[in-house]
Amino acid sequence: MSDAGPLPGAPHAGEGGDVEVLLAEPRGFCAGVDRAIEIVERAIQKFGAPIYVRHEIVHNTYVVNDLKAKGAIFIEELSDVPPGATLVFSAHGVSKAVQQEAVARGFSIFDATCPLVTKVHVEVAKLAREGYEFIMIGHKGHPEVEGTMGQLDHGIHLVEDVADVARVQPAQTGKLAVVTQTTLSVDDAAEISAAVRARFPSVREPKQQDICYATQNRQDAVKVLSPQVDVVIVVGSPTSSNSNRLRELAARLGTPAYMVDSADELQPGWFAGVARVGLTAGASAPEILVQQVIDRIKALGAVSVRTMAGIEETIKFPLPKGLKIDGATGLALTERTPETGPARH
Repeated sequence: MSDAGPLPGAPHAGEGGDVEVLLAEPRGFCAGVDRAIEIVERAIQKFGAPIYVRHEIVHNTYVVNDLKAKGAIFIEELSDVPPGATLVFSAHGVSKAVQQEAVARGFSIFDATCPLVTKVHVEVAKLAREGYEFIMIGHKGHPEVEGTMGQLDHGIHLVEDVADVARVQPAQTGKLAVVTQTTLSVDDAAEISAAVRARFPSVREPKQQDICYATQNRQDAVKVLSPQVDVVIVVGSPTSSNSNRLRELAARLGTPAYMVDSADELQPGWFAGVARVGLTAGASAPEILVQQVIDRIKALGAVSVRTMAGIEETIKFPLPKGLKIDGATGLALTERTPETGPARH
C-alpha cells in the first residue's frame, strides 16, 4: 500500500508543516495471542487440514481469515465438528460444559486458552472448593466471561458497571471473592472493584490483578501517547475487547480516537489539519496491519514515523504437548505410541 497516491479528495494532513506518526510501544500481539495462533498453525502443519477451532482463535478479522486460508474451520457448536477431528479451544477459554462435551465426543483437543485466563479459572475452581461465591467484573456475552463463569454451575455473579454492584445478590457474603475479565479497562475495573469493596468490605481480591500485563501495558502506553498527538488510531477488530478499551481510553483523555479493522477504514477527514498522529494496536492485531495503516497515513501526507519509548515485553508461553516441530527442518516430529503408531502429518 506504500505506493498508493493520496486518497481521492483527501485533504493534506497537517497542511503547513510536516506530519508525524507516533507509534505506541508496546502495541499489537501479546504472548497469549502469539501462542494461540501458533497452536492452530502447528496443528494444521502436523495433522493436516482441516483443524476445527471453537470460536475465533483471537478477535481479529485478518488473523481469522489468514488461518481459514491455511485450513482452519471456525465453529461455535461442537455438533459442527466431525467425529475424530482435531479441535482447538480459542485463547478466550471455554466453560467446563464445553470441555466435557468435547471430551465426550472424542475429539483430539488442543487448548489455546491464554495462560493468564487459565490462571483465573484455576483460582475460581480452588476458591469454589473452599466455599466461596464470586463476583465477576466483565462484559456480558464475551467468550472469556462465558468461559470463566462456566467453570461453576452456580455462585458466580456478573457485574458490568458500578450500578450492577448495588444490585448483585450473592447467597452469602462471608466467603466472597472478586475476579476480572483480563482485557478490561484498568481504570474502569478499579472503579468497579472499589464499589465491590465498599459494599462487601471482606471480599477477597486476587493477589495480583486479573487484568493481563499486555492489556495494562497497552493502556499505559496510550496514556503517554494521547497527550502528545492530535488524533489516535487504534488497529483492532470490533469484537476485540482490549482494542475497544484503547480507543475509549484515548477519547476519555480528550484526544479524538478511532478504531479500524484495516487501513481501508481510515477516513481522510480524521487527518485534516493534524500535525501528529498516534497509532497503536490491540493485543490481537498483527503488525502487518499497523504497517498498512502507516502506508495509508503517509498517502495522506505524513512524512515521518517515530516509535515512542515503552516497556519491552519478553514473556513467552510454552506450547501444549503434542505440537512439537523439528526446528531444523520445520517438519512435524513423528510421535509414536503403541496404540496409534506414527502420528498423521
